[in-house]
Amino acid sequence: MRRIVLLPDRLSRTKKRRLHMVVDAALILATFALALALSGAPRAQLSDPLTWALVLPVLPVSLALFSYFGLYRAILRYITGNAMRSVVIGALAGAGTMIATSAALGGVISPSVAVIHAMTVLLAVGGIRFWGRAMLRKPAIRNSASVIIYGAGKAGQQLVAALYLGNEYIPVALVDDDARLHGSTINGVRVYPSSDLRALTDQWQVREVLLAMPSLSRMRRRRVVSRLETLGVEVKTIPSMGDVVAGRARFTDLRPITPEDLLGRDPVPPNKTLMQRNITGKSVLVTGAGGSIGSELCRQIVRQDPAVLVMLDVSEYALYTLATELRDALGENGPILVPVLGSVQNPRRMRAILRRFKVETVYHAAAYKHVVMVEENQIEGLHNNVFGTRVIAEAAADCGVEHFILVSTDKTVRPTNIMGASKRLAELVCQALAQEGRGRTVFSMVRFGNVLGSSGSVIPRFRDQIERGGPVTVTHRDVTRYFMTIPEAAQLVIQAGAMARGGDVFVLDMGEPVRILDLAQSMIRLHGLVPYMLDENGKAEGPVEDIPIRITGLQPGEKLFEELLISNNPEGTEHPRIMTASELALTPPELHSLLEELHAACTAFDLERLQNLLLDAPIGYAPKSTGIHDLMWQVGIGEAQPRPVEARLRVVKDGR
Repeated sequence: MRRIVLLPDRLSRTKKRRLHMVVDAALILATFALALALSGAPRAQLSDPLTWALVLPVLPVSLALFSYFGLYRAILRYITGNAMRSVVIGALAGAGTMIATSAALGGVISPSVAVIHAMTVLLAVGGIRFWGRAMLRKPAIRNSASVIIYGAGKAGQQLVAALYLGNEYIPVALVDDDARLHGSTINGVRVYPSSDLRALTDQWQVREVLLAMPSLSRMRRRRVVSRLETLGVEVKTIPSMGDVVAGRARFTDLRPITPEDLLGRDPVPPNKTLMQRNITGKSVLVTGAGGSIGSELCRQIVRQDPAVLVMLDVSEYALYTLATELRDALGENGPILVPVLGSVQNPRRMRAILRRFKVETVYHAAAYKHVVMVEENQIEGLHNNVFGTRVIAEAAADCGVEHFILVSTDKTVRPTNIMGASKRLAELVCQALAQEGRGRTVFSMVRFGNVLGSSGSVIPRFRDQIERGGPVTVTHRDVTRYFMTIPEAAQLVIQAGAMARGGDVFVLDMGEPVRILDLAQSMIRLHGLVPYMLDENGKAEGPVEDIPIRITGLQPGEKLFEELLISNNPEGTEHPRIMTASELALTPPELHSLLEELHAACTAFDLERLQNLLLDAPIGYAPKSTGIHDLMWQVGIGEAQPRPVEARLRVVKDGR
């Protein structure tokens, strides 16, 4: 039957309209005979030519009105209830024409026949179109996957209609928590309560559930997804209405539910005054602009209408990608965009950039942030994170920058790794410059935890491991981390910097910490798979399921739990998710002496001396594991004592 309906698709638009008119004319004639029969007219009247003459004027009147009111312009596959208006008008006009013609001929038929005829025309002409639409939208079931749509609101209704236009999915049920909708039918699909989910998935052998609630808060979304996780189905969602309206996504762009959808909180609307204070009409520099936080800072900054945005990064590709994205998005109406290649460790380059573009606000996001990578490359980590911060911060003070905001991390609190220690030293650099009162620059630091989906984040790594079939690797069963979405983190950094008075340490409210093992298990279940644990020997602890999880042990420098405050004395600010804290600071002479010793140790590649200096420094550095994990230092691995620098270099040269 569907093939028959599809045959006219091969015709031109003009021929399709003619075919529709022929079909409608046949339906008007057929329904006239039905109207006569339903009205109880004598059999002789059915064969009387005069009786049939009454329907002849009806044909041109009804067809003309159908055409005038757009019935033949509507595409059958996309026809809606609005088309019934033209059918009603044409049917009623036809009935009036029939009654007038009958009266002119001496009352050939009863007016009731004309009324019945109008109703049957309405049902036939309208009904055949909606039947044809249903046939055209009906997927080829053999090649379609049965899916359940969670959410029977407007988004769910639109999704059902959209799925009927394709062949990939066939909606078999709608599920909604609104009891008023239970038992009703929407676009031919019945609505069920969420308590029936397991029975429905078993009945229809459903492997995917589509979440059609784009405006749902994250808290409610978490509750819904927690129910779906236990069903062994893959959960996908539709884009947010904002993305659809903005043209960033289509309504049918289904994607898997990600931890980013669940872990992030519902953001507090940004304070417009704070967002604009250090940006609007100003020249702004973002270091590390190509990174996860740096690039999002740039996206948020251009929305606040700066005069100039200078984007600094050492990565040519990352800088090119960001600059292209922003230029394409802004067109010719945005601020001046200046992508600059360079390292924050280059003093002359930094001063030249600050003076050339008259920079007024600096967001310093350039840093090596991967804990294990910095642990294995300690000299470069310290050079970039500590001495690079000193270079750009001193240049900012000397060049008259108004505000300097350091993007810091929760790993600065009682650091157990070189990365955390280096970022704490970077904070001390900014605090010392604030004490010194050098220039007019207001220095501040913003400290927060992990951001969802950043480069090197655990979530992309878990996703890749799941897609490869596992195992998913977790360092410890009890390790927890704070998470925040990248846009929220960037907005809070901007707003915190706008509240700074000098030397402030701002701490972002990160919400509740997340156990990484729970996160891994949740991600596996959201893919419609079942996780299982492996013991230390790689053997399954229970029944073997789909994706194994293996505990690998804490990495060098890694903590079980992260903290945000060194001292427990946070104070509130005008923003509900930003706190300020008074942290220990070194005097400028004390910091200068410490940095000089650290620099000398780095220059001599004396990692033992470097380690001792960090242990003695008032930064709370307390590594969990003994030894030095720098890869260059470990060239002579396996020996009782580390070799001198010259011996280690000789090993590298000789290849032994």
